[in-house]
Amino acid sequence: PKEFMESLKIDLYTDEVFVFTPKGDVINLPAGSTPIDFAYRVHSGVGNRCIGAKINGRIVPLDYKLKNCNQIEIITSSSSNGPSRDWLKIVKSSQAKSKIRKFFKDKEKDTNIDKGKEAIEREIKRQGFKLTELFKDDWIQEIVKKMNFKTSENLFASVGHGTMTELQVVTKLIAKYKLLNKEKYEERFKTAEIQQPVKEKPTPTSGVIIQDVDNIKIRFSKCCSPVPGDEIVGYITRGRGVSIHRADCTNIVSAEKDGRFIEVEWDTGNKMTYTAEIQIESVDRPGLLQDITNVYTALKVNAINLNLRVNKDKIAIMNMTFEIKESKDLAELIKRFKKIDGILDVYRYKK
Repeated sequence: PKEFMESLKIDLYTDEVFVFTPKGDVINLPAGSTPIDFAYRVHSGVGNRCIGAKINGRIVPLDYKLKNCNQIEIITSSSSNGPSRDWLKIVKSSQAKSKIRKFFKDKEKDTNIDKGKEAIEREIKRQGFKLTELFKDDWIQEIVKKMNFKTSENLFASVGHGTMTELQVVTKLIAKYKLLNKEKYEERFKTAEIQQPVKEKPTPTSGVIIQDVDNIKIRFSKCCSPVPGDEIVGYITRGRGVSIHRADCTNIVSAEKDGRFIEVEWDTGNKMTYTAEIQIESVDRPGLLQDITNVYTALKVNAINLNLRVNKDKIAIMNMTFEIKESKDLAELIKRFKKIDGILDVYRYKK
């Protein structure tokens, strides 16, 4: 009614604008508000599906500044992809801004949940397992509880965002599998300690040749983890065959020359992979683990273990074990890690 509108104009606050819904209800909004502010005041769903607006029957742009006594009709579409981030620069009300931000936060979380879950599934397959062997709801829930997540979705989202890596999750799943299926695991994933076959001309299956010595156990020392390309030396151990060390290994350098050393060399025709451990020291930051994962994935290097801790100075210290074919591959991996933003040092780890 005309009388009501006149009285309303008299009582209006200068920092607010009063508008009408199509049904004649009055809604107050901050001065400078737009049809988008109005849509979100009505309902989040209306705001998220908003694609246009009419003022007093005329179509207006979404950045139109509302005036007192405007009657507003919001045009929505069920096929809308949701709000634009640019709307945050247009809207005036804190309520609209909050609801728009929530939409994107929820959308990003859903995306990260999917990304994280897919990354974990890929890593399980890359480690040589079937999804049904490791990706079990109760095992996932154990990890959720141990790592202080509220739900499995939060865990997946964390992996998708890069706060943690899929390898951290899969390592724990493999540990659970190994605990419940020890014999099956050991049979499936044999260690590098290999019994040489007895033949007239033995073919070394360990990747190392010992001149004039056949049928002897060979194992690679975990203290220095030698890989092809490293200078190596063999050390005869009682009851355990020959232990292969890097020539610069402190355990070998400090050992007395007691006649238990033996000359060894790499078998250049061997196609085996070997484990090598790297220590990475970096400023702790969001996305660090994802950047590291991107590097070794791009080089098609398989990571088999990861331990991460952050000290009181907010320095992240990571020990990662990789499967490597030769030392030049390891050198390239270290070189690329050093280029990552925030990395302080990267080096081969010696126990």
